[in-house]
Amino acid sequence: MIVVTGATGALNGATVEHLLKRVPAEQIGVSVRDVAKAQHFADRGVRVRQGSYEDPAALRHSFEGAEQVLLVSSNDPHADAVALHRVGIKAAVAAGAQRILYTSHQGASADSPFHPARDHAATEQLLADSGVAWTALRNGFYAHSLAWLLGPWQQTGTITAPADGPVSWTDRADVAEAAAVILAGDRAFDGPVTLTARQAVTFDDVAAMASKTAGREINRVTMDDEAWIADKVAAGTPEAMARMTLTTFQAARQGRFAGVDPLLAELLGREPRTVTDQLADANAA
Repeated sequence: MIVVTGATGALNGATVEHLLKRVPAEQIGVSVRDVAKAQHFADRGVRVRQGSYEDPAALRHSFEGAEQVLLVSSNDPHADAVALHRVGIKAAVAAGAQRILYTSHQGASADSPFHPARDHAATEQLLADSGVAWTALRNGFYAHSLAWLLGPWQQTGTITAPADGPVSWTDRADVAEAAAVILAGDRAFDGPVTLTARQAVTFDDVAAMASKTAGREINRVTMDDEAWIADKVAAGTPEAMARMTLTTFQAARQGRFAGVDPLLAELLGREPRTVTDQLADANAA
């Protein structure tokens, strides 16, 4: 059995949908906080059990009989993500899982300015120490984040942000599908694997793409870090959130998100969606 956590979320929910196209429903289980929200999976024959990283006993029960467990990374900015992930790993080991998969990030590193990258690196170390076969799905930076980071470029004609670096912006739906391909397939992926779009681009590149998409010039304006923080706070963003977002730009400047890998395209059997695709969708909307 394959058990997937966080299956009522956008990422792993999509992974379960793709799994249902590849394996019988009775071979799939989901571990979710609220079983009512997963009724659409239960109706199709998926085993639905309550479980969360805050409840080790329930989590172990939800993992019962699993050969593979896919752990979603915590997205609670106020939680101790590594401690929560430790609970998930221990529960999977206790349940007898033969492989643990984890939704990591391509920039996973203990010394990254981007705090989630440090959490991912620490979790990968826990996986390495678990004694069980493991796979860290180092997903590229999710491209839907661009909608917030770029600002209202369609209205202003400018992309105003701090200095950045190349990022291999990757569609979340593509990596969700790739996770299902890995889970359902016979090929073993040991340790970290990188799942990214084909190209890493800067905001200068994005401005050029946006100009072509919009049919008018979109300018890239680079702001000082602190001035950008002040603008965000003035617009109503909590300062802590603005400073957290700034670390994305700081890490990008160091090339933390610049790597690209052909594996995602290989798993999908097609080219992954691009930044241009994302911009076209945004422009149409």
